[in-house]
Amino acid sequence: MDGKEAYQKVLAEVKKHISGKEDVIELMFISIVANGHVLLEGVPGVAKTTMSKTLAESISASFGRIQGMPDLDIRDVIGYTYMDDKGEVQLKKGPIFNNMLLIDELNRAPPKTTTSLLEALEERQVTIGGQDMKLPDPFIAFATQNPLNIEGTTALPKVLADRFLLRIEVKYPSMEEEAQMLRIKEKESRSDVDGVLGKDEILKLQEEAKKVSISDDVIGYITRLVDATRKDIHVVMGGSPRAEISFMNCGKAKALVEGRSEVTVDDIKFLAKPVLSHRILVRSTGGIGVNGVIDGLVATLH
Repeated sequence: MDGKEAYQKVLAEVKKHISGKEDVIELMFISIVANGHVLLEGVPGVAKTTMSKTLAESISASFGRIQGMPDLDIRDVIGYTYMDDKGEVQLKKGPIFNNMLLIDELNRAPPKTTTSLLEALEERQVTIGGQDMKLPDPFIAFATQNPLNIEGTTALPKVLADRFLLRIEVKYPSMEEEAQMLRIKEKESRSDVDGVLGKDEILKLQEEAKKVSISDDVIGYITRLVDATRKDIHVVMGGSPRAEISFMNCGKAKALVEGRSEVTVDDIKFLAKPVLSHRILVRSTGGIGVNGVIDGLVATLH
C-alpha cells in the first residue's frame, strides 16, 4: 500500500465522525509518516480530541489517553514502581506506553508534569525507578491545547513546544461544515471506525518517506526561510536547526502522502505555519502576530 492509498483509507474513516478539516487531518497524518508529534490548538468544541481519537482508532495500534488537569502527576503519565504482597518490586506502566497517545488539554497540566514529557517526546523513552525504558515503536503523541486567553491555561515552555513536529491551528467550521456535522452526530456510532492500517504499515511508510527526493534548491529554500526568522525585526527568537529538520521530514512525508517522489518549494510553504508558529517568539509590540510574520516571510522570500 503506497502513501496516497494509505492516507485515503484513513481519511475515509476519520470522515465518519468529522466534517471538513481535511487540511488538519492531512497534517496529522503527515506527522505520523514523518514520525513526529502534533500540537493541536483551538477553542473548546472544534473537534481536536475527536479528530485525534478517531485517527488513532483508524490505526490498529495501542492507544492511551492523558487528561490535562491541575493535579496531574508524573506517575499518571509514565507510571510507577510498587511493592507487591510478596515483597517483589512491580511496575505499573502509565498511558504513555502506547503507540498512539492523546494528551488532552496539555496546557492545563502543571509545568512539573509537562516537563516529564521531554524525554518521552524526544528520545522515545522514560526513566522509572532509575531505569531507562523504551517506548513502543511507533510512538506518536497528539496533544491538544486551548488558546492562552482561556481560563486555567499556562503557556508551554518553548523547550517542550519545540519537541512537537507540528502545531496545527484548528479553527471554527464553516456553516456548511457545521450542518454536515449535525447530521453526522445524529447517526454516528463509535463502533463504525475500522482499523485500516497496522503498526507495521506505519513503520513501512515512515521508511518510505525517508527515500523521497529533496533537491538542493528546496534545501536552500528551507535554510533561507528559517534563517529569515532569526533576522526579522519582529522576532525575538527564530527557528532552530530542529525547524529545518522538521521541514525536510514533513516535506518528504507530504510528498509521499500525495503520491509524489520529490519535495517541492510549495510543500515547504504549506508547512511554514505548522512548523514555525510554535518555535519562534514574536515581540509583543510588533502587532502582527506570529502568523503575520510567517506570512510576510513566505510572501517575500524566493
